[in-house]
Amino acid sequence: MSLIVEPTTIGAARRWSMLGASTLAQAASAVAAHGPAFLIPALREQEGLTLAQAGLVAAAPTFGVMLTLVLWGVVTDRRGERVVLVVGLSLTAALSLVAVLSRGPVALAVALFLAGAAAASANAASGRVVVGWFPPRRRGLAMGIRQMAQPIGVAVAAISIAVVADRHGVEAALLVPTAAAALAAVVVALVVVDPPRPPAVEGGATNPYRADSFLARIHGVSVLLVVPQFVVWTFSLVWLVEERGWSPAAAGTLVAVAQVVAAFGRIAAGQLSDLVGSRMRPLRWVAVAAAATMALLGLAAGLDLAVAVPLLLVATVLTVADNGLAFTAVAERAGPFWSGRALGLQNTAQFLTSAFVPPLGGLLVTHAGYAATFALAAVLPAVAVALVPVAAEQELS
Repeated sequence: MSLIVEPTTIGAARRWSMLGASTLAQAASAVAAHGPAFLIPALREQEGLTLAQAGLVAAAPTFGVMLTLVLWGVVTDRRGERVVLVVGLSLTAALSLVAVLSRGPVALAVALFLAGAAAASANAASGRVVVGWFPPRRRGLAMGIRQMAQPIGVAVAAISIAVVADRHGVEAALLVPTAAAALAAVVVALVVVDPPRPPAVEGGATNPYRADSFLARIHGVSVLLVVPQFVVWTFSLVWLVEERGWSPAAAGTLVAVAQVVAAFGRIAAGQLSDLVGSRMRPLRWVAVAAAATMALLGLAAGLDLAVAVPLLLVATVLTVADNGLAFTAVAERAGPFWSGRALGLQNTAQFLTSAFVPPLGGLLVTHAGYAATFALAAVLPAVAVALVPVAAEQELS
């Protein structure tokens, strides 16, 4: 059963503590889903896998996440956020421990796939905790903080898993996501309570997708904007090394700094949406800015101008600034009985789209170059500008 309390019994300190617990849950999920990518060197050196084999093992949890996002959303809608987070994170810890004990690449890939499938529980449930407990005029800021969880989780994984794997082996490195998920499960169990929701509607809540095209348009905007985001994430480091002559260490440092700045950019975008009382207007501004910046980056890279590197930093920040805005808007519009499924669909669409960016972008870079790839990526946010449903947005109360 879902644990429901009246909002008047929850003070500001408790709300912020639940925001912290939800952010920790999402960060732990990111460690489990994205951390195995940092095992690739160790898998090749210690296990004798080819690059393709190691890449397939590392991608296994991502496939698990992608295939179960909507299912976890349905469970969240029906059973509540707290139970989904505690059960999902506990399963993530247990299955990550199974991966530690696995022998052979096939068994390891299966265990990581299942761990990723369990980790997907945090995506919708943790977001719903934030949306449910924070009032609309503070929700953008709160969700922006929660959206920092993914880059923070990836940063933790990059620092810890790669080092532990190199020094102590793959099995020891997999204790990192095990411990992260176990810690998050305990914190959630101690801190989080389900936000209040209205009484269940007889016959079930109305499907918000049948009411209008608002949610579908936001999904479409997010799909369009995730392409330049992953173009920058995937090719910035190799562009700096191959085209600009940077050392891998210097390029990696710049990319890491850019990711940290981008994480704070999500908070700024959320705070802006609270101040202006709209999610869609800032989302459109972000789309315009992303299109302009990617076009300028392509031009500067093609002309080999020094300003290309600062433009890369700006593009890194702008191309992720939409995530929290769209995520918050989807949860608000879908309502307490459909937001789990809607958020699952939102994430699934982004995961599917982002999976195609590295191979297709690689082909484009090979045949047309980095500058053309950056410039062409500007087309999609330009299309998204017209798709943002500003006129259909409901006023924040």
